Amino acid sequence: MFNNHIRLLTVIVLLPAVIFAQSIKEHPRVKEAIDLIDIWIDAQRDYDQIPGISMGILYKDELVYSNAFGVSDLEKQSPMTTETIYSICSISKLFTSISIMQLRDKGLLRLDDTVGKHLPWFNIEQLYPDGPPITIESMLTHSSGLPRESDYPYWNAPDFEFPCQDDIIKQLKNQKTLYPASTYYQYSNLGLTLAGEIVSEVSGKPFKEYVIENIIEPLELSNTRPEMPEDLIGGQLATGYSAPTRSGKREKLHFFQANGITPAAGFSSTMPDLIKFAKWQLRLLDKGGNEILDVNTLREMQRVHWLDPDWTTTRGLGFGVYRNSNITFVGHEGSCPGYRTAIMIQPKSEIASVFMANANGVGVGTYAQNIYRVIAPAIEAAKDSGSYEEKFDSTFTKYLGIYDYQPWGGEIAVIKWKGELAVVYFPSSYPIDGLEKLKHVEGNIFQRIRSDGEPGDEIIFMINGSGEVESMFEHSNYWPKFR
Repeated sequence: MFNNHIRLLTVIVLLPAVIFAQSIKEHPRVKEAIDLIDIWIDAQRDYDQIPGISMGILYKDELVYSNAFGVSDLEKQSPMTTETIYSICSISKLFTSISIMQLRDKGLLRLDDTVGKHLPWFNIEQLYPDGPPITIESMLTHSSGLPRESDYPYWNAPDFEFPCQDDIIKQLKNQKTLYPASTYYQYSNLGLTLAGEIVSEVSGKPFKEYVIENIIEPLELSNTRPEMPEDLIGGQLATGYSAPTRSGKREKLHFFQANGITPAAGFSSTMPDLIKFAKWQLRLLDKGGNEILDVNTLREMQRVHWLDPDWTTTRGLGFGVYRNSNITFVGHEGSCPGYRTAIMIQPKSEIASVFMANANGVGVGTYAQNIYRVIAPAIEAAKDSGSYEEKFDSTFTKYLGIYDYQPWGGEIAVIKWKGELAVVYFPSSYPIDGLEKLKHVEGNIFQRIRSDGEPGDEIIFMINGSGEVESMFEHSNYWPKFR
């Protein structure tokens, strides 16, 4: 009898662990959110004529969602994959900044060191000699007063000719500071390029070699490089395309190497590697310790170190610090010829999103932050409920799908949401804001629920002779189901 009680107690104690051992992405609320993201991104890619997208969502150490849409090359119609390589451009700055902080933690430099202390050739013309010194910290926060770029037109099509290190050094004496240091925010690729030169000077190793040995290899980022892999053009490396022209066409852009600008804009990577990079940060923040960086150094980097006088622009040390709907994100976006990428991390909720596109003119940061707005409440609900029981009425499955809303809009998606039906209109930059719940009345009749919770107009799903839904009837008009 005593042993039986022990067994029963063991079952009772272990049962919650068994329930929560299930993957959170299998929870019905999380599945609903993933389905909405899937439908939304697929629609937006078509409406915005984005050639291809790779994206992923991380919760703690679990890859909750990953997918790829479209093509990596329009001519070849090569399918985009989650393993496709992109230029990550300014996300490169995170690797450079982490390198600086590693050297700081070893006592080899200080954030208040002047640039000239480590780079004796730093001879830019100081228009404000009586102002504060240009320090390493001011470069990491983009408040150094340095020009945005080295004085070459490397962002100009068609060739995108980036200067080499010697050219950058040679031209520096012909450039001038824009503002006194520590006065205004001015995004500066030149500043982070010089930070990379400091990494090389202080470590005694070429910049690329240092980053590979101290960040890329320890984190096992097998598809991340401090360069663009020219040998993979037309294969694993996505072809880059321009922003839309007036005709709506996207032009294929010339291959480039960032050369001397590599510390600011020269890296390439994949969605899984950026997810792994985010996972390392969340793991370090959660577990503590000293993996690549001391946890307190990472926290230091992700805090606000610069607030512009307009009280709207904030920067960490290398990291961007962003606010959206009163939620703080840390991370960075990248924009290089033919590529737009973003990594956004919400440390408190332990959620990260990665969004990559092989075209310019794509609001990747907005996508990454709004992906969070869809997935985060679902993950929170899953954590609170602990139950993985599906509550959706299976007889409503036939109504799910896409309905034509032309010529007034693009389309209407009928989706599962919180165990019931809801409608979302596409295209939409903010799908969660336009989502409207439906309440079942009887048969094929539903009512739209207003934002104040009161019932609104009726929606009737029209059924054909085969028992299939053929249209949505609303306001005496029919919207045909086409998918």
